Amino acid sequence: MNIVIQRVYEAETHQKGHRVLVDRVWPRGITKERASVDEWLRDLAPSTELRKWFNHDPSRWDEFRTRYRIELTVRREELKRLKHIANETTLVLLYGAKDTEHNQAVVLAEVLQNMQSV
Repeated sequence: MNIVIQRVYEAETHQKGHRVLVDRVWPRGITKERASVDEWLRDLAPSTELRKWFNHDPSRWDEFRTRYRIELTVRREELKRLKHIANETTLVLLYGAKDTEHNQAVVLAEVLQNMQSV
């Protein structure tokens, strides 16, 4: 399985593969052409309430991961589809946050990598 996490603002280094934006809101100042996304899965992003609660505060990271994983349990079919894509080609999870270590794409990649085979 090949999953790459990339900040959507890093346009000059577009990672090849199936590019999926996993933010609930479209990143500011980024055109669709510049983002070069194949899909925008806003419903796979953390809920608005969870995103606002987390506020990219590293001290809330562990709790955010737990809560986000719970939210993802109702998205099983979508997760299976992404895992299948990652098994066939490179899956590029795109996010807009400045923090490269504490964002939803990191959690989503962990969930996909730890899923039982589909």
